[in-house]
Amino acid sequence: MPAYDQSRMMKAIRREPVDTTPIWIMRQAGRYLPEYMSVRNRVTFIELCETPELAAEVTLTAQQVLGVDAAILFADLLPMLVPMGIQLTYEKGEGPRIHNPLRTTGQIDQFQELTDLSSLGFVYEAIKLIRRDLPADIPLLGFAGAPFTLASYAIEGGGSKNYIFTKTMMYNDAGAWDAIMSRLTNSISRYLIKQLQEGCQAVQLFDSWAGCLSPDDYRQFVLPYTKRIIDEVSPHGPVINFLTGNPALLPLQREAGGAVMGIDWRVDLRSAWDQFGPEVGVQGNLDPVTLFAEIPVIQQRAEAILQKANGQPGHIFNLGHGVMPDMNPAHVKALVDYVHEAGARFAARQQ
Repeated sequence: MPAYDQSRMMKAIRREPVDTTPIWIMRQAGRYLPEYMSVRNRVTFIELCETPELAAEVTLTAQQVLGVDAAILFADLLPMLVPMGIQLTYEKGEGPRIHNPLRTTGQIDQFQELTDLSSLGFVYEAIKLIRRDLPADIPLLGFAGAPFTLASYAIEGGGSKNYIFTKTMMYNDAGAWDAIMSRLTNSISRYLIKQLQEGCQAVQLFDSWAGCLSPDDYRQFVLPYTKRIIDEVSPHGPVINFLTGNPALLPLQREAGGAVMGIDWRVDLRSAWDQFGPEVGVQGNLDPVTLFAEIPVIQQRAEAILQKANGQPGHIFNLGHGVMPDMNPAHVKALVDYVHEAGARFAARQQ
């Protein structure tokens, strides 16, 4: 049995007792880390994503520097859209920009399901390099964007506050919506299964934008597709189902499936876990802005979350979203150290 299979992270995913609460940080390889910036300053963002040796370096360095219990593959949600027919660039200071958003029948017709994964070979090569050099007892997490989040990017052409084009298509043209979501669903499933086959131990599905939806809209327009992905991927490895922005969607998030439910800071962790039930783990859920506070305050707020979890097997500590670019890395490291120290107290109560 591989050493990572008995790591505290994988035990928590399986809801088994651990010596202390495992922690990893969304966007843990990011601009707040000097070690990351020493690499990023030499290349563009997309070059970093598409150069396996560099993606592996920043993934490994972040895990080592922070002492977290899992490495998360350094990649981006959107490059998988490119071989599907999306024209994508990353504009300095503006983030990703899609030049042919899916607004017309012709554009949707040109949006093709991803059947050949060779165009994303840089992702899988990075996975192999990371797994080769990662400590044997540290698992590697892969990830992908959920179909609603990726569809919103592809339809809006970038970030959005109101998702006008996306929701208008949902409401007005069920056929077009199903075509986009079905192609994304099949593509994401293949993409994640391949990540697990190439060396990841678990994967996270990010639905970062689904919080803009009402429960009725999520059930009708999103749930069937997300559930299909999780059902197809889960036999190959555990899935963390991360949804942010709307506590009213928690019951539907649970219905969509996953071994672990990732939650943001807008919901009480104890309340969320009670809604989900004991059959799943819970990941979260410190507000990322907390890390701007003084270290004693960070520790106090982390303690409050650990108290809500109360050492129940299956809790994975994380932020409610990604760490911010101008964060003090010493504060992130202090959080990791404190969760390990305090989490041991709560874990001991379960022995």
